[in-house]
Amino acid sequence: MKCSPWRVLPVTVVFIVAAAGVVVLLDEPPERRVVPLPEPTATLGTCIRTGALDSVEALNRFVAKVRGDDGFAGGDVGASVELQDARRLFVFGDTLRSANFKGQRFVHNSMLVFSAGCGRVVLPRARGALVPDRSDGVGYWPMSIARIERPGYDIVGVGLQRVRMTGGTDVFDFEVLGPAVARFEVPRGGVPELQSVRDIGADRVDTSTPMWGAAAVVDHGWVYLYGTSRPANAGLSGFALRVARTKPDTVGEPRTWTYWNGQAWSRNSSSAVELIGHQGGVSQTLSVFRVGGTWYALSKKNEVLGRHLTIWSAPGPTGPFVEAPPSADIPSDAVSGTLRYMPLAHPDLLPEPGTVVVSYSVNNTDFRVVQNDPRRYRPRFLRVALP
Repeated sequence: MKCSPWRVLPVTVVFIVAAAGVVVLLDEPPERRVVPLPEPTATLGTCIRTGALDSVEALNRFVAKVRGDDGFAGGDVGASVELQDARRLFVFGDTLRSANFKGQRFVHNSMLVFSAGCGRVVLPRARGALVPDRSDGVGYWPMSIARIERPGYDIVGVGLQRVRMTGGTDVFDFEVLGPAVARFEVPRGGVPELQSVRDIGADRVDTSTPMWGAAAVVDHGWVYLYGTSRPANAGLSGFALRVARTKPDTVGEPRTWTYWNGQAWSRNSSSAVELIGHQGGVSQTLSVFRVGGTWYALSKKNEVLGRHLTIWSAPGPTGPFVEAPPSADIPSDAVSGTLRYMPLAHPDLLPEPGTVVVSYSVNNTDFRVVQNDPRRYRPRFLRVALP
């Protein structure tokens, strides 16, 4: 569940298979949108002093106490990737900027670059969203980030989802339209430069169709695309999980995908079986990752209105996924309006054997709360044991 400062927004991790760098290699059919962008597209803001971010406690102190920068006061999501030069990129969803910022003060996405002792906002030339809205007003929420290393630079793919506001003031006045992928190039020690944005598929509102790319794993020459879905009449239950796979150079061509039907990989998308059911299921956005010989799905069970941060484990990418006892409680609070949602795993952040660092987004149903103190609209971190 994606939650902006004034609305609760179900979201989807989309095509983080950019981890394989393949998003830059595809020959796109003409109906797909490809937006080449001129360079340079961005600069780095002033240094936000972080101190030593060498523990989960230090991460949370920084999040809770540091005012931030005019270009970033608060945001959700917080997916991250480590670059070849040891810097770390974090991407955020709906982002608040300070009253002093000279530019757009609320944007659908943003990025920070962290190096030793310092964080910097990536400021696009137009001083709007890092991935700009479409001309028709459709915006992009980042759900995931991954990279492939090249000599002297990294190709970074950011999984996005397209969203259209429907004009009301209710928390559900929006439409989720489908996935997209943004491609960045990041020179060693340099500024991330947006190269292109690609919409995948036509705009469509339908939660019963699996959103392939809700999580993704590149492993042993395959890209595993996990899709989340729930029946249109399921209310605010969890989401079911399915899996497809393809080769890295054909990720953008669904006709090449095969789907796990419970026995084998099939060309028939409708044959994809549920690995986890929607009753007691995962959030629409989740993490799937492998550690050693074990595969893990990490999510908030039953979406934003659920309580438990839960890990399912499996011997392989197709399951069977076995639910472990809750790893942590991250409930939302109807009285205070506090929302806790979208836990994401960071397996390469402060790694310790048998554990994983997890972030989860924090927000409030009352926009004034986070507007008055944007530090209440930032991800929090915890470490949980792997089952």
